[in-house]
Amino acid sequence: MASRLLLHLHLRRRGRGIPGCPVPALPLHAARLLSSSPPTAAAASSSAAGGGGIEKVLVANRGEIACRVMRTARRLGVATVAVYSDADRGALHVRAADEAVRIGPPPARESYLNARAIIEAALRTGAQAIHPGYGFLSESADFAQLCEAEGLKFIGPPASAIRDMGDKSASKRIMGAAGVPLVPGYHGADQDVELLKLEADKIGYPVLIKPTHGGGGKGMRIVERPDEFVDSVLSAQREAAASFGVNTLLIEKYITQPRHVEVQVFGDQHGNAIYLYERDCSLQRRHQKIIEEAPAPNVPAEFRSHIGGAAVSAAKAVGYYNAGTVEFIVDTLSGEFYFMEMNTRLQVEHPVTEMIVGQDLVEWQIRVANGERLPLSQEQVPLNGHAFEARIYAENVPRGFLPATGTLHHYRPVPSDPTVRVETGVEEGDTVSMHYDPMIAKLVVWGESRTAALVKLKKCLSTFQVCQPMLISSKNSQATVPLKKA
Repeated sequence: MASRLLLHLHLRRRGRGIPGCPVPALPLHAARLLSSSPPTAAAASSSAAGGGGIEKVLVANRGEIACRVMRTARRLGVATVAVYSDADRGALHVRAADEAVRIGPPPARESYLNARAIIEAALRTGAQAIHPGYGFLSESADFAQLCEAEGLKFIGPPASAIRDMGDKSASKRIMGAAGVPLVPGYHGADQDVELLKLEADKIGYPVLIKPTHGGGGKGMRIVERPDEFVDSVLSAQREAAASFGVNTLLIEKYITQPRHVEVQVFGDQHGNAIYLYERDCSLQRRHQKIIEEAPAPNVPAEFRSHIGGAAVSAAKAVGYYNAGTVEFIVDTLSGEFYFMEMNTRLQVEHPVTEMIVGQDLVEWQIRVANGERLPLSQEQVPLNGHAFEARIYAENVPRGFLPATGTLHHYRPVPSDPTVRVETGVEEGDTVSMHYDPMIAKLVVWGESRTAALVKLKKCLSTFQVCQPMLISSKNSQATVPLKKA
């Protein structure tokens, strides 16, 4: 049976091909975000290096996010250092950097999770700062502390905020004390199964079981009836322990008709914090996001202000600075929203926010790490148009969309322009490795309205081409990959 790459995405509407629409004018910020040309000497002298701050940054990641960070650094006149495992020796992010350092064999725990090897690479190359990207060590308080101990700037929040928000039970207690709305639930340290069952009875079924650490939907269980509870707890504990090394759980009321709305926040080291509006990430598969949009549709101005203010309160409660995302669940029946968690890093879906506010968030990260103040006040943050992001994965269709590996025999993303971005970490001929996440690209589009952006998303997806040779074929034939629209 052939293994093939699938551009796996789900759209809210069915339909045949939709003709393209005229490209609307967009402020110059979008062109700047796409630009990879080096800055002029004058621009470099006033760049995010801050006139004596960060002149060289090591990007402790791989793939599209490493390439994306390097693009902004290059525009700002900041030199870049890539790190790579043996599996990534010839990867795009390695080719894009000014310098590259091998940090270990292919398994992530021996390379991209090897904090000491990454620190040594930064020190050896003379980097003043480390950008962690997302995933890997980006939400490791220990790594952030290690950077500080070695005299390196961690381009992210303080270790104390990462630690406070990394424990979901602790973070909910902190948020409750700060007046941020919480889903009714149990967030205590006592993990006796019978006690948890009693708490679930008090909350009322259905309930949601969640690990206190980690993410990505791992260890989550929806429990409809009391007789399913104990088995679900034991199963969740096993999966949490295997995935995150911690098996503690929390129990919450399950919202039966929810929306997943998250708010982009940003703080500086001078006590300022603002929100850059919200994203709707309700379209998910197996608790993982696949389509994101900004701003959230059908949101009144009063709700936007209320949820944004709650997100800023959450950030200030833990002394937060740099980029962060506060995730809320919205009960569509009551209209109420509740704090879920805070991601103490740059999110995968940050480009949709950049497209509607006209700002480069990686540039903001570098400037804040340099000790600069936020470039805008809350009243100055614009809201312009609508943006979508579709994540493009390498998946084995016949085997239930499991991650696929192999060579990208044919790779033709859509052309980028001020309203279309393709964030990718691969080129034609590159290999999708078994050792890492199967996401190979993100397609981001902007339109003057939600409808215009959605039309553009469908049009771009219909012309985005990816395929790989059949992995099991007597004649090494090739398979073109279809789009799945549902």
